[in-house]
Amino acid sequence: MPELIRTREPFRFCTRLHLSELTGLRATTLGQLLALIKEVPGSSIYHHTHRFLQQHQYLSPEPPNDFAYWVTDILGEDELGERLVSIDTIQYSTIRDLRDKIASTIESYLNDNPLAKMKFARAGEEFHFIKSVSFILPTNYIAYDLSEFAEVLKKITIDSIYFHIFEARLRLEKPTNDFAFWIENSLGDKKLANNISSFDPYTGTLEDLRKKIIRMVERRIA
Repeated sequence: MPELIRTREPFRFCTRLHLSELTGLRATTLGQLLALIKEVPGSSIYHHTHRFLQQHQYLSPEPPNDFAYWVTDILGEDELGERLVSIDTIQYSTIRDLRDKIASTIESYLNDNPLAKMKFARAGEEFHFIKSVSFILPTNYIAYDLSEFAEVLKKITIDSIYFHIFEARLRLEKPTNDFAFWIENSLGDKKLANNISSFDPYTGTLEDLRKKIIRMVERRIA
């Protein structure tokens, strides 16, 4: 096995604590939903597109979209629900871009289906906007080379993996996830960094994601 490159800038693993907070904003029609999607904090858009992945990562590899669920199950607009479900979150590197795509999808549908504006949610079934509040905490784990990196990946919590893969890239508007960024810029391994940044992290559970990254790193070491 070739000698591993050790960096002076180790990867410092962090974790996160998460709280969901009501904004006090709610929608009863598609028009109201659209207007509020354009105005609510980015942390609210993040919550409604990533909530299921954060809270129930062991149950489903495909996180539902809260907006799609509401327009389908509450308003009965199945076609719009399908359009919202089909939005490929991985294509958007910022919450701002994701927000714009969701808004334009609803806006286009309303232009084509003006009668949809007349549908109201029943009392108690309004869409309540919630925002995601995160507290980022350092852990005791650091890695100076790929071998140490792989060993720490086996130990850290799901919350740590979630933060470095999803939250750091999307909410903090980084060009890639933290793992790929460190591997390329501190270890100089662009090939491995590209492999980690190019796969779709939304197509499996977080435990699947952990195992996939570990396999990539261990193959690279070998």
